[in-house]
Amino acid sequence: MIDGKLLVEKLLRYAEAFLHLNPRDEIYMRNLLLREFKLDEPYKGEEDISFVETLDVPDTLVSEIEQYAEENALAEEGEYNLYSTYIMGILSPLPSKVNEEFYRLKQTEGIEKACRYFYDLSVKNNYIQKTAIGRNLWWKFDDGDRYLEITVNLSKPEKNNKDIAKLLTAPKKAKYPACLLCKENEGYKGTLTHPARENIRTVSVKLAGESWFVQYSPYAYYNEHLIAISENHVPMNVNPLTVRKVLDFVDIFPNYMIGSNASLPIVGGSILDHEHFQGGEHLMPMHKAGIKKSLTAVKYPDVKVGVVDWYNSVIRMESENKESLIALGGEIVSGWKTYSDAKCDIIAVTEDGVIHNTLSPIARKSGNKYILDMIFRNNRTSEEYPDGIFHAHPEYHNIKKEGIGLIEAMGLFILPGRLKKQLSMIADILCKNAAYDEAELNREDNYLYVHRNMIKDLVGEGYSDTFEEAEKRVTDRVNNVCKNILKNTAVFKDDENGERGFSEFLSSIGIK
Repeated sequence: MIDGKLLVEKLLRYAEAFLHLNPRDEIYMRNLLLREFKLDEPYKGEEDISFVETLDVPDTLVSEIEQYAEENALAEEGEYNLYSTYIMGILSPLPSKVNEEFYRLKQTEGIEKACRYFYDLSVKNNYIQKTAIGRNLWWKFDDGDRYLEITVNLSKPEKNNKDIAKLLTAPKKAKYPACLLCKENEGYKGTLTHPARENIRTVSVKLAGESWFVQYSPYAYYNEHLIAISENHVPMNVNPLTVRKVLDFVDIFPNYMIGSNASLPIVGGSILDHEHFQGGEHLMPMHKAGIKKSLTAVKYPDVKVGVVDWYNSVIRMESENKESLIALGGEIVSGWKTYSDAKCDIIAVTEDGVIHNTLSPIARKSGNKYILDMIFRNNRTSEEYPDGIFHAHPEYHNIKKEGIGLIEAMGLFILPGRLKKQLSMIADILCKNAAYDEAELNREDNYLYVHRNMIKDLVGEGYSDTFEEAEKRVTDRVNNVCKNILKNTAVFKDDENGERGFSEFLSSIGIK
C-alpha cells in the first residue's frame, strides 16, 4: 500500500527540486495535493526522502501516484495514467510562468539556456517520457559518404496512409480539442482515446506575423525534438509564406533546425489537418550530405545553390541575405506546384483537379548564414503503385508502409515497433533456432506473413552459423530497404533521365 501522506511530501520535494515550485507556495500546494488524495492532514513522521532530488526522471513517483489512485479509487480502471498526468500538471508552473521564464533566460543567458530550461521541465514533469523512449532501438547505417539513422519505435502505433488521408475529407464534427496539436490541449484532462495534457507546456512565438507556439514532442525521435504549431487549426499548406516562417523560426531558435512536412497525403506525414513544423537540436543525415552539383540563381547572385548528394531530390540554398532566400524559395515553391514532366512520371495536377506536387522546406542557421534545403515530393498513384509512385514500393511494405514524411526524407527512419520481435524471429529462422516452414509463413494469420518473401530470399542465400551473424544479415536487409525507399521517393531519379528532368525544372525558375 502506498502511504498517500508521504507521497505528498515526496512530490513537494521533487517539485521544488525540478519543477520550480517556489518554497513560498509549498503549504498551498500541499493542501491541494491532500485534497486530491482525499486526505485530511499531512504526514507527521520523519522519513529521509532526499533521494527524490537525485531522480533523472519521475517514473518512480508517477508509478506511486497511479498505484495510490488505484488503491483508493481516485480514477476509473484504465485511467490511472490520466490521473498521474493531472497531478504532474498541478505541480508544474503555469503556462504563463513558463513563457516568462523562457524569454527571461533567452534575453539574459541565451537561447540554449532557455531551451534547456524548457526541455528539462518537459522531461521532469513526465510530458516527455524519457524511459519509454529509451527502449526504442536505434542504429546507424554507413553507406559510403552518406549514412542513415534507423529507429524501431516502441511507443507510437503504426498508421495507415489511407486513414491519414481521410482526416482531410472527413466531415468536421464538434470536437474539443479539435486535434492533438491544438493550443487547447494545454491543460486538457484527456480521455481513453485522447492523451491527457495537463503537464504540457508551450512557448508562444510569431512566425511571418502569425501566432504560433512551440512544444517538445512526447515521442522525441531525436534530441530536443520540437514541434512548432499554428494557433489556428488550419490544414498543412506549403506555400511561399512557409519559407518565411521557417526562416523566422531559426532567427528565434538558431540552435535548432526546423522543417515543414509536405502538405499532401502519402508524402506529408501523419497529421495534415493542422499546420505545424518539426525541428530540434539534431542535424539529420541529409544535412551532412555534400553538394554534387553547384548552380547559380540568376536573379539572386547572393544565394549559393546546389543539388544535394542525397537519395531523393533535394536542393540546398545558402545566404546571409534572408530576403533573397525567402524570394528564391518562394519562386521554387510556386514553380514546383505547377511543374509536370511525364518522362519522370511527374504530373502536377491530374484531370480530376487533384494537386500532386508539394515539397518540404527545411531551415537552419550557421552563424549569420541561413541554410534552406528543399525536398521535392509528388504523391501521385498509379495502377502499378496504388500506394504512391514516389512512395515505398510494395516489396518494402513489410518494413515500412506508412508515409515517408519529413523526418524519414531527411534520413532518420522511424520503423514500427512490431519489427523488434519480428526481426529477432527471422534471425532465429536463419540460424536454425526455429524451423523454416514456407507453407506456414504463407498463411495470412502468421505473425511473419508480411515478411514471407524476405525470409524466403534470406534462406535462399543460406543459413547462418550463429544468431549474431543472422541478426546482422537481417539488419543489413533492413538498411538496404530504407535506402531503396528513399530512392523510391525521389521525383528525379539518379540516372540520366532524372538529371535531365531536374536540370530542366531548375532552369525553368532561373537556376542554372
